[in-house]
Amino acid sequence: MPIAAFFTQRCALSESAATAAFSASGALEACQRFREPALILDDPRSGAVGVSLAGELVEGRSPTAWPVRGLLAPLYPEWLGDRSFAEAHGVRFPYVSGAMANGIATTRLVSAMGRAGFLGFFGAAGLAYARVERAVQELARALGSGAPWGCNLIHSPNEPALEEAVSDLYIRTGVRKVSAAAYMRLTPAIVRYACSGLRLDQSGRIVRARAVFAKVSRPEVARRFLEPAPAELVAALVERGQLSAEEAQLARHVPVAEDITVESDSGGHTDNRPLAALLPSILALRDELARARGYTRHVRVGAAGGLGTPSAVAAAFSLGAAYVLTGSVNQACVESGLHARGRAMLARAGLADVIMAPAADMFELGVDVQVLRRGTMFGVRARKLYELYRAHARWESIPAGEREKVERQLLRCSYAEAWAATKAFWRERDPGEVARGESDPRHQLALVFRSYLGRASRWAIDGEPTRETDYQIWCGPAMGAFNQWTAGSFLEEPTRREVVQVARNLMEGAAAVTRAHQLRAYGVDVPSAAFDFRPRPLA
Repeated sequence: MPIAAFFTQRCALSESAATAAFSASGALEACQRFREPALILDDPRSGAVGVSLAGELVEGRSPTAWPVRGLLAPLYPEWLGDRSFAEAHGVRFPYVSGAMANGIATTRLVSAMGRAGFLGFFGAAGLAYARVERAVQELARALGSGAPWGCNLIHSPNEPALEEAVSDLYIRTGVRKVSAAAYMRLTPAIVRYACSGLRLDQSGRIVRARAVFAKVSRPEVARRFLEPAPAELVAALVERGQLSAEEAQLARHVPVAEDITVESDSGGHTDNRPLAALLPSILALRDELARARGYTRHVRVGAAGGLGTPSAVAAAFSLGAAYVLTGSVNQACVESGLHARGRAMLARAGLADVIMAPAADMFELGVDVQVLRRGTMFGVRARKLYELYRAHARWESIPAGEREKVERQLLRCSYAEAWAATKAFWRERDPGEVARGESDPRHQLALVFRSYLGRASRWAIDGEPTRETDYQIWCGPAMGAFNQWTAGSFLEEPTRREVVQVARNLMEGAAAVTRAHQLRAYGVDVPSAAFDFRPRPLA
């Protein structure tokens, strides 16, 4: 039957009038039963638009039939986003849990996500090499190659040797997916990981051994990942014996990353960009470069930041996101590495309970992270340290009153004692930093102040009771929206927040909200309750 002819037919329904719904309750039911096909109907008598989940299409007119306005196929949460995402990464859902640093995205969290058909990244950033190595071993034992999982690789301008070592670890041990974060420029470590293992299959198609998920919030950074790896970096890696000539040749024909995560206003490192403005611009850039480069492989663009409710997730997919990535809401779950005290603080957060504070890993560069404000003084205190660092070349030049406050309130010891502890830390991690701090008073000041920032995150992870007002907890506005959404539900209680239940509810709700938008676009009078999917235990 031609399509045009189909829509001139009548829909003959069963004798029960309940099968044709022209009421708000009927529209709400159709939104909730989104896995079933839905017929959109006209009522010639009232002019109303209704919906039916039952009935048969027949030719001709009948007193018991309604004109058909349209047909909606079944909708599943698994079908949201780009279907190639599931095929490429072996997942059931186009949903990723982000790599929250310092091990907050734990191996337990990643394992739970992988077993449930989601993709999770371990939060390796900020951890010592030995701890990352143990995590890789744990995940390999728990999930092997049968379930999807990955790890974080963060740009470390202050510790390039660690970045290189972690990249090498991932290549040697078969970590097949990496979340690349905080890269303002490409480094040998990320280029080597992306290009290592490139080969041609029997049909002449380029096969990638590893997948890079590049987290970006600026078009100029996205461009670097969407282009082939810089020739000079590739050549240097070949010269060092870290890439083969064949890999270098193939690297000229593929982008560095084939999964680009567009990060809008989020917890941790963020440029505070709105997703509705940022995502379309990166999608357009992706298409522009694909045409210019003649790419035959599909590059997927996902969305992150601000995704704490089903409506936000549905909005991301409607903007064209191939997948979604969540962060703050997972940190509040029982599987996260954050202590129960910190998770309880997150559960009380509102939309405005966040603040920008200096980042420990990029302190000297003036880079900020978004953190929780409610219940902690960390944001204000960290900002004060950065202002002192900017204004003074050495500890001794800071006014005595300010020095006394820093020692009493933040360091809780003398500056000399703090520097001794800092030296002990860096002797284990990178002795070169100790030598530089001894010869450069300003760098020494930065290292001591950075020690407070770094330990503030550790205090929150360990639940140090004497340091609760100094907890550094990365958090975006999505946390407040999530708390508002879960209020009164089983997910309101912090001890019942499990990452898989959160993920399932966000995806299930996104599908319900998407169906509500579809029905409304056809003219159905959809009640506001259809856009308010309530959390429920889901299997």
